[in-house]
Formats: sequence, C-alpha cells, structure tokens
Amino acid sequence: LVAFEKSIDEISKFIYDLLYLALLETKEMPERGLRIAFLKVGEVLLELLQPLHENSEISRFLEKRGEGIHHLCFQVDDIAESLSTLKEDGVRLINEEPVIGAEGCPVAFLHPKSCHGVLLELLEESPST
Repeated sequence: LVAFEKSIDEISKFIYDLLYLALLETKEMPERGLRIAFLKVGEVLLELLQPLHENSEISRFLEKRGEGIHHLCFQVDDIAESLSTLKEDGVRLINEEPVIGAEGCPVAFLHPKSCHGVLLELLEESPST
C-alpha cells in the first residue's frame, strides 16, 4: 500500500501515535524526486512517499489529487511472465518492461483504466530481499 504525503515526518508521527507503528527506514531517490518511508504492518509493507521538489511527478499528483492512497502493490513470482500474460489479456500496462523500484527489485505498473480506477504495481522480490 502506497500513499503520497506532503510530509513523511508528520504522517509518521500520526501513524505512530494512532497505531504504534514505527518507521523501518527512510530513503531518498533524488532521480525520481522523492523521499520514501517504510513501515511494516503485519505482512504488509506501507510506503509513504514525499516529494523532494515542486517539479516531481509526486508533487503534480499531490497538487491534482491531494494526500492519500496512491496505489496498491502485489508481489509476483515472475514479473516478466505476469506482464506478458496481462498484456495478452488486454490489460493496459504503464511499464511494458520492469524497472527497478525503491527496494532494488523489479517493478511495473498497470494502468488504472484497466484496473477499475486503481493504479496497481507488480513487484518481483529477489531471493535476497
């Protein structure tokens, strides 16, 4: 589950105060213009994304839609095979080839128009993660 926020520090404090969940780690990805905070909720990894500058894709998303949930991520065994099957089934892909995500694993996004208005991310976790 991924949410866009104006301030990771503010939302992290809110989540800690409300649910007693502490941050696992934060990292910056300057090439994508974002800062990411990771929290673990049972078996679910919650990512909070914060823009680093006003020209980032995340800043534009926040300006257009405001803070809140951005997309859902599902782990798959073989991302290339999953993308091939989905494409054959007529699912609109944002990434036809996987890219490397924040955790260093291959990821790809499915277009919300093919997923009932929800942006979906596929993630292939490597054996070492």
